[in-house]
Amino acid sequence: MSEEKQNIPEPWLRGTLGEVPAVARGVLHALELAKEDLWTWCFPLSEEELNERPAGIAPVALHLRHIGRSLDRLLTYAEGGALDTSQVALLRSELEPEAKHDAVFAELQMALDRAARRVRALASADLETPRTVGKKQLPTTIGGLLVHVADHTQRHVGQAITTARIVAKR
Repeated sequence: MSEEKQNIPEPWLRGTLGEVPAVARGVLHALELAKEDLWTWCFPLSEEELNERPAGIAPVALHLRHIGRSLDRLLTYAEGGALDTSQVALLRSELEPEAKHDAVFAELQMALDRAARRVRALASADLETPRTVGKKQLPTTIGGLLVHVADHTQRHVGQAITTARIVAKR
């Protein structure tokens, strides 16, 4: 990582998005940080490295696909919707081999942009509004889903970066 990058505070410390309520602001900052970190550590990888499975663990490409696609699924639940057949099909295809670098990053960029718009649309919602997740209709709230959007994204960012460093040997 460049020295210049190290001197830039994380998004939540930049004094931005003051017009957005705190929970949504935290989610938006987590999405910004995810993008910055993924582009720093994973974008430079070759297609071979994106698809490599050291010690049989999930490849970087899986985490990149999963981040974008899970954002869509989680925000669908937050909006009070149910998954459609295309979302389920995308879930099942996240581990498909031979991911193409440019396609994976284009999909992720679009997913992050769309997620940010959707989080902003939910920013003024009552965070205690009940929601359910999945076939089992597990109980949560809009606030619970928004917080999970941030923590789930960051979990997979960490896994992607760790795997990227292993396959790139840096």
